[in-house]
Amino acid sequence: MSSSTSTTLPDSSEEAHAEDHHALPFWRQYIFSSDHKIIGIQYGFTALVFLAIGFFLMMVMRWSIAYPTSEIPLVGKMLGERWAPNGVISPDLYNMFGAMHGTIMVFLGIVPLAFGAFGNFVTPLQIGAPDMAFPRLNMASYWFYFLGGVVMFGSFFLESGAAKVGWTNYSPLATTTDTEFASIFWTGQTLWLLGMVFLISSSLLGAVNFITTIINLRARGMTWMRLPFFVWAMLVTGFLLLLAFPPLEVAAIMQLMDRLAGTSFFLPTGLYAGGERLDISGGGSPLLYQHLFWFLGHPEVYVLILPAIATVAEVIPNNTRKPLWGYKSMVYAVMVLGFLSFIVWAHHMYLTGMGTAVSTFFQTTTVLISIPSVILVTSLLISLWGGSIRFTVPMLFATAFLPMFGFGGLTGLPLAFNLIDLHLHDTYYVIGHFHYVVAPGTIFGLFAGIYYWFPKMTGRFMNNFLGHLHFWPSLICMNGIFLPMMIQGMAGFHRRAFDGGQTYEATTERFLWMNELTSWSAWLLAVAQIPFIFNLFWSIRFGRKANSDNPWDATTLEWSTPTPPPHGNFPTEPVIYRNPYEYSQPGAAKDFTPQWIPDEEIEKAAPEKAKAKAKS
Repeated sequence: MSSSTSTTLPDSSEEAHAEDHHALPFWRQYIFSSDHKIIGIQYGFTALVFLAIGFFLMMVMRWSIAYPTSEIPLVGKMLGERWAPNGVISPDLYNMFGAMHGTIMVFLGIVPLAFGAFGNFVTPLQIGAPDMAFPRLNMASYWFYFLGGVVMFGSFFLESGAAKVGWTNYSPLATTTDTEFASIFWTGQTLWLLGMVFLISSSLLGAVNFITTIINLRARGMTWMRLPFFVWAMLVTGFLLLLAFPPLEVAAIMQLMDRLAGTSFFLPTGLYAGGERLDISGGGSPLLYQHLFWFLGHPEVYVLILPAIATVAEVIPNNTRKPLWGYKSMVYAVMVLGFLSFIVWAHHMYLTGMGTAVSTFFQTTTVLISIPSVILVTSLLISLWGGSIRFTVPMLFATAFLPMFGFGGLTGLPLAFNLIDLHLHDTYYVIGHFHYVVAPGTIFGLFAGIYYWFPKMTGRFMNNFLGHLHFWPSLICMNGIFLPMMIQGMAGFHRRAFDGGQTYEATTERFLWMNELTSWSAWLLAVAQIPFIFNLFWSIRFGRKANSDNPWDATTLEWSTPTPPPHGNFPTEPVIYRNPYEYSQPGAAKDFTPQWIPDEEIEKAAPEKAKAKAKS
């Protein structure tokens, strides 16, 4: 709907009428729900489970790297003699866990938590909508995601094991792996592709829904430049998913056809496997798959990071009690960032033999994309200046996000140049760079969001002491994991060495001790998540009750709803009167001026002295 005119709020679905008159059964209200808030919570809890699974895979890998010839404690015998003889991690199991760790963390963990959970719960509330534009499509999006996750996770229990060719699943290796089994369909590589089709379909349904909702269901008075920055980030993220994911879905289907139907989209002529020439039609291009994958792969980085930046942009103004600095600059920067993310993908492919003209183009665009990123981080840093900062638990994670993400971004700049990438490609340096962006970067931003919006979801605060017990060890351990990787990577440590570089001991001996430091930091990081897990579930029932619907004294529209928000969200149609971050305004009675309160009420609440000062 137009942002300047009123309209009748739409019914969410047929269920909307039913819920007006009688309670829906449990399975309709909480399992197959079309309410955006329930769907957001479903996304959130499911994503946290998959993050835990992905984290477990990483911890097993870290044992193999630190102690490659030793039996892994506790789970060694459970992994089976085939994959872990005498409890010692085999190279095949390491490859399998490496491929599935990346897949699960990105496609089943962070993206669903950032876009699916926070986006679904918060976006309609912030724009004044009663629900998403297509509630049943929203429900289908979650169940496509859930089905994709089940397929991916189920592949671990097949005779072949799960996919083991890396999270990128490059052809021709991915196409020719696990072909010795009686049924190629029931192999990990095939189910990886099938799972990706479900996951991508889920993201496309969600992207269409978010874009339509933000454009058409804004409340009266919610003009474009009155949107919270969080909503802008969700809009750009929706377009990234809508435009970048179809090429990868096509690539997955084409690779499925190569495995199951005898096509050769990605299989070249004269291909040998196991010492024998393959009986294939040939003529395909393995590089085509890489182009299709990375055309999604780099926008995907911003699908991961933009929701986290947006969450931090909500937490910082609220806890500095001053407006978000450079709001319009940030809006334009995030749009430029979205555009540039589509023309940098080939910097992942410098080693494929591209010409100097093409590589120069991608080096230039990769450097350029750092400019809007710097604008975003600089605006957030300046927003801290001169603020009356409240170091709540959400603020701790938000402020830690800034240097961690900044370090991750800066370490990526050398990789923009093909001369440097020639040395650093596929080393621990790349792992360290990427994980600084998405682990202490994105995940810290998402933790800030969980602690910040938890009172709106449940009506209770998470425990402050347990929050500190979660934050400080996590911050230390994150750096203990990824900082040594930067040093090892510059020394030439390869990312896929299951024994942590023991093979090259003569040249890397002085760096091998870092394997143990990194691994112990990873295991301690797992211990640091125990306070969070306990806090999350304990606080739902026993956390300190929020003293109002707006316990953080915030200014954006989601804090005007009852807590927790009911079906339809708003008792009356909301109207927006001002910009989203009006904190500590001159002449105001309080240090926050919400979007939804009319000017007349603000003036009435202001002291006479403040009103006189404002008039003068």
